[in-house]
Amino acid sequence: MEIKGTELFVKALKEEGVETLFAYPGGMAIDLFDALYGQRDIEVILPRHEQALIHAADGYARSTGKAGVCLVTSGPGATNLVTGIATANYDSVPLVCFTGQVPATLIGNDAFQEVDIVGITRSICKYAVTVRKREDLGEIIKKAFYIAKSGRPGPVVIDLPKDIQQAYGSGNYPEEIMIRGYKPNTGVHEGQIKKALEALNKAEKPVFLIGGGVNIAGAGEELTRLAEVTGVPVITTIMGKGAISTCHPLYVGNIGMHGNYASNHAISECDLLFSIGVRFNDRITGKISEFAPDATIIHVDIDPASISKNISVNIPIVADAKLAIESLQKNAKPLNIKKWVSAIMKWKKDFPIHMDSRPGMTPEMIIRKINELFPSSIVTTDVGQNQLWTTQYLELNENRQMLTSGGLGTMGYGFPAAIGAKIGNPEKTVICISGDGGIQMNIQEMATAAALELPIIICILNNGYLGNVRQWQEMFFDKRYSSTCLRYRKSCQKNCNNPGKACPPYIPDFIKLAESYGAKGIRITKTEEIEEAFKMADANKSGPTIIEFMIEREANVLPIVPGGNALNDMIMEW
Repeated sequence: MEIKGTELFVKALKEEGVETLFAYPGGMAIDLFDALYGQRDIEVILPRHEQALIHAADGYARSTGKAGVCLVTSGPGATNLVTGIATANYDSVPLVCFTGQVPATLIGNDAFQEVDIVGITRSICKYAVTVRKREDLGEIIKKAFYIAKSGRPGPVVIDLPKDIQQAYGSGNYPEEIMIRGYKPNTGVHEGQIKKALEALNKAEKPVFLIGGGVNIAGAGEELTRLAEVTGVPVITTIMGKGAISTCHPLYVGNIGMHGNYASNHAISECDLLFSIGVRFNDRITGKISEFAPDATIIHVDIDPASISKNISVNIPIVADAKLAIESLQKNAKPLNIKKWVSAIMKWKKDFPIHMDSRPGMTPEMIIRKINELFPSSIVTTDVGQNQLWTTQYLELNENRQMLTSGGLGTMGYGFPAAIGAKIGNPEKTVICISGDGGIQMNIQEMATAAALELPIIICILNNGYLGNVRQWQEMFFDKRYSSTCLRYRKSCQKNCNNPGKACPPYIPDFIKLAESYGAKGIRITKTEEIEEAFKMADANKSGPTIIEFMIEREANVLPIVPGGNALNDMIMEW
């Protein structure tokens, strides 16, 4: 029996196990929404902006391990997805994004709300296609889900012209798909594994460098066992944090621009760098010519294009992180490196990251209170100082997960990602940590969270600045605070770089804003109020709670490796 394209679309979603669809209607998608009307197996989530919609799908995907699925209309609906597609592409998040499109007969005629979304997104996703024939619809959707979830995961885009949606055709949806030329690696080269183990066993100063690929592969337990068997210390990138418990005695810390002293020095002095699921981007390598200068480098990654792209490696292994670690475990043995491990841990003890010297309430105090009060939770961050403080102080293990935009550094990500995470994990406490700048990029999603009665805790670290840029302006641009003060009014003194009591009130009033959405708002100015605020927020189960923490206006994230410097060339105090 023949069915409409819209009916096959709904059937395909059910066959793929899609239970949650993040969607925003419009003229070129209205037929698809009509087909979804009354469907009980698929919950349609209506955010208030398409960019928030895709970030919510991203948070849902990262926190559940399932593909996040989006549906928007053509033109601006489609282009509003672009930042979210790029965010997911950098961080290897499986998304399937459906965009409505004008009828195929009008494509290329500058029709109302027509854009070439395939051309726009081709370079920032794994696969993008416009469906040109109704008979290809089922196969294309099947292909999209397979590509999004296999190999190195990532976003795909399916552009659906209105006439294809309305056309009748076969109701068959393929059970399997074969794609010529797309063969993700599903095995491990045992010869390369043997070489890697031989190099590891000879090393006197080895370290594991763990990236987001290990978390994506769900290989935390396997990694922990490998580290314990060999006794090799573990360093993580921001995206790799949590692959091993941050309280584990072999865990050193984060590497990179805001990594800790011990991690950056260990990388600089190691004689073997065993990296797994890492892209070696500039934020973690610093000056490339001085990155692990004396080390033999082993690189495990599922994406062959990532190997030797930025850092030349000695032993490449193209494999899924979990499969590779399992293979390594079979013949791994304890190494005689106690002296090396002791030296690293002494660095960690002697040069801890803390904000004890800062006056008043600090982000460290706030985040450590989250560690204490919410042992089973998902924490999302926005981007900027709030993100970096969180990656420094948040403790992660199998019960606490962190979601953040790592590769693209997308402001506005944290809050909608928290919404997606809460929808996918209703039993977990979900906390969003944001800055006063980033939260305003998708603050309209307070309506979404309130309407869905999602008890999300939103922590706004309010310093009245776009803090990360302001910090760079202070440290490297002679305090020329250009366009970073969020308290600025037209009547203010020009070229001000001296925040004080004379500054005008902050706009908006986040407490009144929360209340206008029917949510709860709490403003905290004193250290002793932190715990009670979190307990009040946790007790509010009927909707979101904003806690606005008024932190020091010129607090900095330290240590920092200035751009272009070697990892061990850090500014520890300012």
